[in-house]
Amino acid sequence: MPRVRKGAARHRAKKRILKAVKGHRGPAGRQYRLAKEAVMRADVYARIGRKLRKRDFRGLWIIRLSAACRQRGIRYSRFINGCKKANIQLNRKMLSEIAIADPTGFDAIVEAAKAAIA
Repeated sequence: MPRVRKGAARHRAKKRILKAVKGHRGPAGRQYRLAKEAVMRADVYARIGRKLRKRDFRGLWIIRLSAACRQRGIRYSRFINGCKKANIQLNRKMLSEIAIADPTGFDAIVEAAKAAIA
């Protein structure tokens, strides 16, 4: 059987890696061996960043809700407790969007939460 050489496949793989590190500084943006390591490290950071983004957005929604609740004379924690007791099954993202876009609708939700607590 003839010996197989990975000419075209290897060339495509190297091009893919070097294209992925475009914009990196120093040898990591030009040398294949260092570029491979840079791509692996970048992928790890990208995965971590995707997890952190979810955490950051949840924090933002909670801050918005807390401010909206404070304006209506209720603490955030009591509001969430009231929503659970009133069986209002809206997540924090939707509640914060309602608080921004539809203040009268949010007032109704707050009143329902207050009634469920009392």
